[in-house]
Amino acid sequence: MGTCVTLRGVAKSFGVRRLFTDISLTVSDQERVGLIGPNGSGKSTLLKILAGLESPDAGERTLRQGVRLAYVAQQDVFAPGATALGVVTEAAVAAFGRPAADAEQLRRVAVTLGRLGFEEPQAAADALSGGWRKRLSIARALVTEPDVLLLDEPTNHLDLESILWLERFLTGAPFAFVVVSHDRFFLENVCRRTVELSAAYPRGFLGVDGPYSALLEAREAFLESQGALEQTLANKARREVEWLRRGPKARATKAKARIEAAGELFGELAATRERNRETVRAGIDFSASGRQTKRLVVAENLAKAYDGRPLFRNLDIVLSPGVRLGLTGPNGSGKSTLLRVLAGLERPDAGKVSCAPGLELVVFDQKREQLDKEQILRHAFAPDSDSVLYRGQPVHVVTWARRFALRPEQLDLPVGLLSGGEQARVLIARLMLRPADVLLLDEPTNDLDIPTLEMLEESLLEFPGAVVLITHDRSLLDRVSTVLLGLDGAGGAAVYADYAQWEAEYGARRKEQARAEKAEKPQKAKPRPQSASKKLSFKEQREYDGMEEAIARAEADLEASRAALEDPAVASDGHELSLRLQAFQAAEAAVEALYARWEELEAKLA
Repeated sequence: MGTCVTLRGVAKSFGVRRLFTDISLTVSDQERVGLIGPNGSGKSTLLKILAGLESPDAGERTLRQGVRLAYVAQQDVFAPGATALGVVTEAAVAAFGRPAADAEQLRRVAVTLGRLGFEEPQAAADALSGGWRKRLSIARALVTEPDVLLLDEPTNHLDLESILWLERFLTGAPFAFVVVSHDRFFLENVCRRTVELSAAYPRGFLGVDGPYSALLEAREAFLESQGALEQTLANKARREVEWLRRGPKARATKAKARIEAAGELFGELAATRERNRETVRAGIDFSASGRQTKRLVVAENLAKAYDGRPLFRNLDIVLSPGVRLGLTGPNGSGKSTLLRVLAGLERPDAGKVSCAPGLELVVFDQKREQLDKEQILRHAFAPDSDSVLYRGQPVHVVTWARRFALRPEQLDLPVGLLSGGEQARVLIARLMLRPADVLLLDEPTNDLDIPTLEMLEESLLEFPGAVVLITHDRSLLDRVSTVLLGLDGAGGAAVYADYAQWEAEYGARRKEQARAEKAEKPQKAKPRPQSASKKLSFKEQREYDGMEEAIARAEADLEASRAALEDPAVASDGHELSLRLQAFQAAEAAVEALYARWEELEAKLA
């Protein structure tokens, strides 16, 4: 297996802030690498260095001759008015220099769009959903026929269906890829090597051969060794301090060497302590009101529809302390609507929601509408003072910000200038100040890094009240939920024991739906046998009588050649793709020729 791209001793800083030092990384043919780390650790920067879009401060990047790289950014940006076909065609022209009307170019663009499921290539890019915009970004990269695909947070803001599609696509990909993601299930399912960037590691990173779970084991072992190392260094330093206080004479060679070694020891101890401090994560801890009521929220016979399409009906829900209800289902199935109905922010079409007297509800809005983007961060936490009140005790705003990995210098910035992950932490930090009986959380994980996600998980597991959770983070959903409610988008809802059970049933339902849709597609008119006619010769009559069977065989061959052409296993094999395209075009021509011949014979019978 050949090496595609190599980084040796790469370092990068922004101002006085160091991201990483001395990173060495290789990506070989068909390798699957997951890149993780806290927000601000430099994941996107390292990906851009791999892509050749940014230069390191030190070290070197080597690209094997002839290797093609493609980069998919976090944000999907397309030219105003662009169509899916136009976006992919433009990328192909830029990559290969052939005109858009060139036969090979047309084939390349058509095959790429077909592989990614675009049935309407003229669709406007701006009108596509988030999931389809991400597919278009990937199509734009794939049409360049890369050997290595670099993806920066491709699962951000995707619905579960799109995430599952992306998993299947990457699992069968013939090219290598490096993917930055905070979706732990996704990383576990698609990656064979995992690299974590963090200032907690001596060189700023830790890499393991294996999926995300292997990285967790390696990280735990490393942190344990770091703790032991800090203790050992501290004991040595204590002895050296005692020796130095006795006043050794530096004129002696041995004493001078020991004094110099002691200085190095103190430096190593300081560096180890600093790295260990870097493992401190956002301190998420929701406050419970302490209410003892057993029935906090009771929903009976709820129903809701939009534009005549039922989202849910005859739905009964009881939220009690300790109940953590996870909501799942495809986009548009009514999850956010149901949460808003439970919160009293939207009225149901039928049924009612009853709440315990004086109930304290805390709502996390996925659109961040509860944040004033113009307000500076300091005032978002404490509008009228320098302290917040947490569990009856004043906490200085600087201390409160640091608890959520927000730097003191950010306190005077408008909230709108913070990153998506930082805004999410600000919203969680504000909600934590309110005692709650029920937490209603709509996509709280968007833009959060893995360390913060882990802290959010722990906090929700320890929260004594009730929780309703909507999230595309399957790990969080599976671990936190005591019960899972799946909405099908057609008015139905069912209870599941865990996410795996829902996914299996959802996948089976999707396959059945696809089969039904295929069966309902209008078919081309088949030739109808007619009685013999003197207008047809004996040979033509035999040909006419066998026409229906011949067309059926030809259409079966066409479907088989279409499936062979769309097989991801040959996506980057230009020669094989060319052969399969020729076979598909020949099969398509054969079907058209048979229909034309049938019409010709029919005309003779008219």
